[in-house]
Amino acid sequence: MKQILLGVALTLLGLTPAVAIEDRTAVEPELRKLLKKAAHESDNFADRFDGEVWLTDMSRRLEKRVPDHDFRIELLKNIHYEARRARIEPELVLSVIQIESNFNPYAISVAGAIGLMQVMPFWLKEIGKPGDSLFDARTNLRYGCTILRYYLDKEKGNRVRALMRYNGTRERRYPAKVYKVFDQRWQPH
Repeated sequence: MKQILLGVALTLLGLTPAVAIEDRTAVEPELRKLLKKAAHESDNFADRFDGEVWLTDMSRRLEKRVPDHDFRIELLKNIHYEARRARIEPELVLSVIQIESNFNPYAISVAGAIGLMQVMPFWLKEIGKPGDSLFDARTNLRYGCTILRYYLDKEKGNRVRALMRYNGTRERRYPAKVYKVFDQRWQPH
């Protein structure tokens, strides 16, 4: 059913899956290797008690954007897990998601990027996981956090440059947007 919905959504946007996977000019072999490794890791998302305070606080902050309580809690658990797995602050990931998709797991950009963190679908074929769905929050978060971590490492921890690379831009407007929502909504107290 998800594949049918994807096909309908892409058709309505005037896109086809082939359009989305054609732009591989900037595929870095090291990033391909990291994504492939992340995609094949175990999907054991253990619930951790040490995150309960964070979970309660972030749930309250996210409630207006994601009113469904059960989906919101599961989403926050997955964000926290994947961010920590990739050694990224969960609040930074929340900020990226707000800018990229405004927490819509079914978002599709005009360039064909999909899901919460707006991951390009060519990665699925590139790493040998064409059956994965970027509309699945866990999958999208795993790929998005892995890509962001890669750029943070490449830029030696410089978040502004890493965010510019994540967004595929050389302009500082994107990182400024991310930091604005980080400061206004997601920064821990």
